Amino acid sequence: MNEGEKKVVSKMIAIYCHSRHGTRDGLCEECDALRAYAVRRLEQCPFGEDKPTCGTCQVHCYKNDMRLKIKEVMRMAGPRMFFLHPLDTITHFYRERRRTRNFASRIKS
Repeated sequence: MNEGEKKVVSKMIAIYCHSRHGTRDGLCEECDALRAYAVRRLEQCPFGEDKPTCGTCQVHCYKNDMRLKIKEVMRMAGPRMFFLHPLDTITHFYRERRRTRNFASRIKS
């Protein structure tokens, strides 16, 4: 469930951790906990595979402190993703656009 999003968020957290915390291999404890939390949230998403991205979702399932951390990660790692993982980034944006349209049309019906 949501394997593509799990992969993207894990890569973004890795970029953030390597840059901010200077880790070489793996993640520091704080970033590993954030990654585990984000993956758990994706696995428990009530919308399943057809979910919109978390930024456009009406249901906010992240705790406030974790939401602030993941926003910081995305602000820092998001622009770098395009250069470090271009195929994953393009695929993510394509899926985001398609899911948002499909989700909006389902809500209106």
